[in-house]
Amino acid sequence: MSDEASLQPDGPLAGSTDVPRGAVIAGVAPGVSPRVVVEAARFARLSSAPLAVVHVDVTRFVTFEDPDGYVHSSQVEMAADAARAQLDEVEKAARLALADTDVAWSVHQLVGDPATALARLADRIDSPLLVVGTRRRGLGESIREFFTGSVAARLTHRQHRPVLVVPLGEPVPHDQEIDWGL
Repeated sequence: MSDEASLQPDGPLAGSTDVPRGAVIAGVAPGVSPRVVVEAARFARLSSAPLAVVHVDVTRFVTFEDPDGYVHSSQVEMAADAARAQLDEVEKAARLALADTDVAWSVHQLVGDPATALARLADRIDSPLLVVGTRRRGLGESIREFFTGSVAARLTHRQHRPVLVVPLGEPVPHDQEIDWGL
């Protein structure tokens, strides 16, 4: 069963069949640093591949998938509205980050667990590379990672493709303690 779905303009979920084969995948969330998308585009250009900017909605999950690929997810109308708003935010940020690039790119939304959904999409489209960012510092992110694990770490251990982990631009000098917000 696939953890992917694509939101169509009218709101219903359908199988995400429009992700280009061989695309570099940039896994992003609303508010993530544009560096993730910019670096993914750079590697897509170097490999003459398209770029798929992908957001995974963790508030919904796949309930079942039809043989024709139509994905049924748990969905409450309010959740669909929130998912659409998140996808719009991701698309707007991608448009700004990729304004000066000649790489063909598209935005997609999957549902479920981020690492599982991204890995399955990469398998389906034969992606040469997955690009994700480091997590933000802070108590909320530390708690989330404690319970769900690092998406980057899970991708590197549970699938065979290269994973590029892009720092979010919050470098801490080596001689300074990292404040994780705890």
